[in-house]
Amino acid sequence: MDNRREVSEFLTSRRAKITPEQAGIPGGSNRRVPGLRRTEVAILAGVSVEYYAKLERGQIAGASASVLEAIARALQLDDTERAHLFDLARAADGIPASGRPRRRATRHSASRPSLHWALEAVTGAVAFVRDPRQNLLATNALGRRFYAPVIGDSGRTPNLARFQFLDPAARDFYPDWDLFADMCVTIMRAEAGRDPHDRALQDLVGELSTRSDTFRRLWAAHDVRTHGTGTKRFHHPEVGELTLAYEELALTAEPGLAMIIYTAEPGSPSEERLRLLSSLSAEQPPTLGQPSRTLRPDGERLSGGHGGVG
Repeated sequence: MDNRREVSEFLTSRRAKITPEQAGIPGGSNRRVPGLRRTEVAILAGVSVEYYAKLERGQIAGASASVLEAIARALQLDDTERAHLFDLARAADGIPASGRPRRRATRHSASRPSLHWALEAVTGAVAFVRDPRQNLLATNALGRRFYAPVIGDSGRTPNLARFQFLDPAARDFYPDWDLFADMCVTIMRAEAGRDPHDRALQDLVGELSTRSDTFRRLWAAHDVRTHGTGTKRFHHPEVGELTLAYEELALTAEPGLAMIIYTAEPGSPSEERLRLLSSLSAEQPPTLGQPSRTLRPDGERLSGGHGGVG
């Protein structure tokens, strides 16, 4: 990724989102640009117009934390956007972003027996491990059944972003497809800022940009977000509509990997349908993700794993 271009487009896009009224500045009628002018951002941040213009041209290397904080306040960035700005600045300075070591998935990342024991210990809920590139690395038994439309039978590690934008089945699986598409891209944007040297993520972005107009448009918006917690709707081909709450848990032993758990509200129709899906998964032994078939993101089988997604 071109760091200067990323910085420039991110700052420009954030400036365009803030109206003079939101910034407490008289708007007037003779405005040629959406949002704030560079001059106005500079005044709000307490820096010279020349210096802010330099930053918006992408020359962010060497910018102090106090200046970045001032810019973040002037542009009214939320926590995720602020973190993204700092990540871009660290990348420009050659510093690993967010304090997270640059580590790639290895055979131990998704095939550690203890990780799979933990996944399989989660019953009554969908549990899976996802990497920064949206690869579905491992699931519990219910997760394999739940994500059957995503997993398929190709033998390649399933990728949630490819499914979202390239598989027509995604529009059935995700009733709120547009919302899911936006979430997927904004999460990937944040990850790209954390590690701009992740070649696999860059390749994925290039592939999706070439093959999906929607992805290309959303990526160009430079919006960022974290996953965290919330509620999503799904339409499963076997049990119908499910409304599930999710929680994302960072795996401290594997920087960059996250375990995500989907649960249903107790006593709800979704809980009944999730139980039905669980019973179906128990009746049929898994053909994907079984103990001897953990896959790396490149699709190569790994031996010695206790479980995973294939």
